[in-house]
Amino acid sequence: MAATGPSDARRSLPSAVTETAGTAGTAGTAEEPAPRPRIFADLTPLRTSPHYRRLWFGNTVSWIGQGMTALAVSLQVYDITGSAFSVGLIGFCSFLPLVVFGLYGGAVADTVDRRKLGLASSAGSFALSVALVAATVAGVEQVGLLYAIVALQAACFAVNAPARSSMIARLLPAEQLPAANALNSMTSTTGTLVGPMLGGLIVGWWGYRAAYTVDAVTFTASLYAMWRLPSMLPERAGDAGDKRASVADGLRFLGTRPNLRMTFFTDLCAMVLAHPRALFPVVAVVWFGGDAKTTGLLVAAPALGALLGGVFSGWLGRIRRHGLAVLLAVACWGTAIALFGLTRQLWLGLIFLALAGAADTTSMVFRNTMLQAAVPDEMRGRLQGVFIVVVAGGPRLGDFLAGSVADLTSPGLAVTGGGIACVVAVSLLGLRWRGFVRYDAKNPQP
Repeated sequence: MAATGPSDARRSLPSAVTETAGTAGTAGTAEEPAPRPRIFADLTPLRTSPHYRRLWFGNTVSWIGQGMTALAVSLQVYDITGSAFSVGLIGFCSFLPLVVFGLYGGAVADTVDRRKLGLASSAGSFALSVALVAATVAGVEQVGLLYAIVALQAACFAVNAPARSSMIARLLPAEQLPAANALNSMTSTTGTLVGPMLGGLIVGWWGYRAAYTVDAVTFTASLYAMWRLPSMLPERAGDAGDKRASVADGLRFLGTRPNLRMTFFTDLCAMVLAHPRALFPVVAVVWFGGDAKTTGLLVAAPALGALLGGVFSGWLGRIRRHGLAVLLAVACWGTAIALFGLTRQLWLGLIFLALAGAADTTSMVFRNTMLQAAVPDEMRGRLQGVFIVVVAGGPRLGDFLAGSVADLTSPGLAVTGGGIACVVAVSLLGLRWRGFVRYDAKNPQP
């Protein structure tokens, strides 16, 4: 069960009692000033839950290390082969394990102790980081070995993520989940931004062995956080012997819960219809007269916006209409992408991409919160597994769609048209499923 406190006890009282108490408490005294609006990220989850604090810190450190390794592996594959296609295969090697083990890992997370599952999968990721160190020490330069390690790392992550995400709703009260998810978004975006930069510097100065060693060392923080967690058996575990049935049950559950389905539909609108990442190398040259450095800026801008969205996320805790917030955030993403497709000024384009990244953080916070608050504990792992599949597959489908449309028409039409299509699609979804618009965090309904 999630932690409870005085605020939970107060909410359990009849409203008439609380209103009477509030009136009596203010009689004859000056009215207390309203709390100041929060601007920066709400750190309450870090202060109130030592378990969550360790988990958040361990994940942040390990995300940075994994970002370093991702860049180092890409550079090493290119050094060995000299082929951009070989580098591209790294993404393919990680995609299939994410999809397969995302669903399977979610089912396992709903049948076993999630702490043990998280600890075992984290230990697997740590062992693979050590394997990279050992390979470089031994002087082994085999692309097949690197592909295999990347695939196994993706499998470990796909098993670990549903277990870890399912734990958060057990570690924190419901009112702290938006703040926790905003902090988690800062973890992933920090790893995306800082990890590759540090990886490039370390590889340039000391080589691949040093980068892989730092990753292995930083992963011990995540292992320690998992080890210190209490046992977390699902509240109603399913049949541990039939994992396929568990996956099917999770999908059937999702099929009958319109608000939960909408969290995935809205994300697909953004990631499939309005995801211009594959076109950044082209537009960097054609639109802005730049080079690889310009492409790097375009790639970094959404991540920087997402990070700033997490830093300035204090206001998110005051929002109750989570479904409406998701629709507006995805519409803002699509609008920012459409405007990016219309500009030919680099600085303005970077601003629009950063705004899109901030909108994506807002959407992610509320979608994750709905998946944690409105899903019964025995189904959380499976729904988080579906979430991983959508997150892994959506952007890749978006890359394919954007590249195809740009090849058939033009990059401008692909980007701007995709942004407009995203806004139209998410608006139609909101009109079709009005219950999602009315979703209230005080009474979460799946």
